[in-house]
Amino acid sequence: MNKIVVIGSSNTDMVVRSEHLPRPGESVLGGDFMMAGGGKGANQAIAVARMGHNVIFSAAVGRDMFGDAAVAGYQLFGVDTSYIVRKDTPSGIALIMVDGAGQNSISVALGANNCLTAEDVMPALESVSAGDIVLLQLEIPMSTVDACVAVAAAKGAKVVLNPAPAAVVSEQTLSKLYLITPNQTEAQTLTGIEVVDEASATAAAKALTVKGVERVVITMGSQGSLLYEDGVSEIIPAHKVSAVDTTAAGDVYNGALCAAIAEGMPLGDALRFATKAAAISVTRAGAQPSVPSREEVDNF
Repeated sequence: MNKIVVIGSSNTDMVVRSEHLPRPGESVLGGDFMMAGGGKGANQAIAVARMGHNVIFSAAVGRDMFGDAAVAGYQLFGVDTSYIVRKDTPSGIALIMVDGAGQNSISVALGANNCLTAEDVMPALESVSAGDIVLLQLEIPMSTVDACVAVAAAKGAKVVLNPAPAAVVSEQTLSKLYLITPNQTEAQTLTGIEVVDEASATAAAKALTVKGVERVVITMGSQGSLLYEDGVSEIIPAHKVSAVDTTAAGDVYNGALCAAIAEGMPLGDALRFATKAAAISVTRAGAQPSVPSREEVDNF
C-alpha cells in the first residue's frame, strides 16, 4: 500500500461552547470548556491513522508542555512522530468558540508552526516514491509548502493540497498538484469565483484546472462536495446528521480521502468514503476526539 506523509500544523485547541458566537465587544457566558489536540495537519494525520494506515507526520512544536502533550497524543493514535521538530518558540494554540448549532469561530496563534522550514521537512520526504501520497495544508509557511510540493511531485508522489485557511497559491505550485480540496471560501480566494451552487463550483473547478491542477474537489457543507475530473463534474451528496461541532470536519474528510486514495479507490468512491467520515465527526465535540474509527466509517 502506498505511503502517506502529512506535512502541516500541530496545535492545542481550547474550546468554549456557548449559545451564540460573541459579536465584537460582546462577552458571552459559555458552557463547557475542553482542551484537546488540534491543528489541521495533526487532525489529518490522525484521521489517516484512524482509517487503518501508517502515516508519517512532519510538523513543528515548541519545547513546552503543549508540545510534549501533542507528540504523546499523536503516538497514542499510532502516528509516526519521528519527523516532528522542536522549536524555541511556543507551540501553536487555537482558541475555538462553538455555538448551539455547532458552527465555530477560530483564532490561531501559529507559534512553532510558523517556523517549520523546508529543511525541517525534507527528511520526511526522502523515502517518498512514485504513487505515495503527500498531504499538505496552509497553517505552515507558504515557502515550505511550495518547496515540499516541488520535491514530492518530482518524486512522482500524488500531492494533495487542502488550501486551508484561505490563501493565494502560486500557479507553479498548483500545476504540480494531483488534487486540491478547497471549501467554498477557499475556492473563491483561489479563483475569484463566488461558489454558491453546483454551477459556480464547476466554474471554479475548471478555473483551477486551467492553472494546472489535475483534479479538484470543492467541499460545500450541507450541499455535499463537487468532484471535477477529466472535464466532468459530479456532486457527492452530504449525509444529514445532527451537528454538534463542525471543528475538524474538513480535516477528517481530507485524511479519510487520502486513505481511500492510497487503497486504490476510484476518486468518486473515495469522496463518498470521506463524506461518511466527516459526517460522523460533526456529531462529536472537539477536533481529534471527533475522528471516527475505520469500523465506524465502514458501518455508517
